[in-house]
Amino acid sequence: MRRLFGALFIFFLTANAAQAEEIIVSGIYQGENLFVMNPFASTGVGFCVYEVTVNGQITTDEINSSAFEIDLSVFQLKIGDKVTIVIKHKDGCTPKVLNKEVLESKSTFKVTEIRVDRKNNELKWTTTNEKGPLPFLVEQFKWKKWVNVGTVNGNGTIGPNEYSINIDPHSGLNKFRVKQIDYSKKPRYSPEATYRSLDAEVKFSPEKPKNEIIFTAETNYEIYDFYGRIVKKGKGSQIDISKLKKGDYFLNYDNTMGQFSKK
Repeated sequence: MRRLFGALFIFFLTANAAQAEEIIVSGIYQGENLFVMNPFASTGVGFCVYEVTVNGQITTDEINSSAFEIDLSVFQLKIGDKVTIVIKHKDGCTPKVLNKEVLESKSTFKVTEIRVDRKNNELKWTTTNEKGPLPFLVEQFKWKKWVNVGTVNGNGTIGPNEYSINIDPHSGLNKFRVKQIDYSKKPRYSPEATYRSLDAEVKFSPEKPKNEIIFTAETNYEIYDFYGRIVKKGKGSQIDISKLKKGDYFLNYDNTMGQFSKK
């Protein structure tokens, strides 16, 4: 009898485990709730979802309906807190979370100050109203375009949050900004910080080089071929072009766009 009872108990546990599945949704609390579509169980009796937990705590939401709301406000979460939601459901059916994006970090930052520290060659900015950690992409305007020159991880808190990054100014007027891109794929920009450098404009020679291009000072550079494909980039006071094919090339350097012909 004991053996029979033990076998039945093991079968009961195995059967229940086979019938249980989970959907796990993780993210950052943004002050909004989740909505779930809850189909009938495959047996036709009852609904698919039988338990929901938020950060390990069982919710008290009414889940015995075709759609229900997971109320996150009752868990005393703060904006920016990490959240893990586990939706346990029966086998043979699948509930659907309708708005997972509400747990993804949103770009909501506001810049209260952005400036260039000329002494230390740093871009510094202060933000408030961040509602989730997202990286700040730092951009510098040169060669008639905004160029990504660095990345700083955001704190994702209300703030104030202070950030800084080393920059490499070119001669003349410099412009910098930071941006974030969230799940919507739409960038959010800061105001621009401007700085005028008194350094002399960089020149290069010769115009028809064979193996090497020489700059009058160290500079960032990009070389493009006739079809607009980048073939070399870097920073220095000279460029080895011995392996480039003969022909015409475009050269971006300092704050200037030029051309040269390789012999």
